[in-house]
Formats: sequence, C-alpha cells, structure tokens
Amino acid sequence: MKKYICTVCDYIYDPEVGDEENGIPAGTAFEDLPDDWVCPDCGEPKEVFEPLEDE
Repeated sequence: MKKYICTVCDYIYDPEVGDEENGIPAGTAFEDLPDDWVCPDCGEPKEVFEPLEDE
C-alpha cells in the first residue's frame, strides 16, 4: 500500500501503521480513510495529501 504525505506539514500517512489515535486501524489504505479524516499533526483535510514517491 502506498504512503501519502501532507503537503502542509510533511506528516506521512503509512497504511501499515494506520492512525490508531484517531480510530484508523493498521492496514487501512489511504483511499479507505473516512472523508472527514484530517492530518493528525496539522488538521488539514485529505485533499492536501499527495502520494509519497518511492525514495
């Protein structure tokens, strides 16, 4: 599964880790996040995230 990066604060959403603090279990693909999910670091919506290019 692809990782996504917040273009505002550089938070990286890793689907293998999820966002347990906000009720998103490990293994949740970015595309499957709820529409109202926001960046846990800066509070921006999903729309500001971009796919993280492989390094």
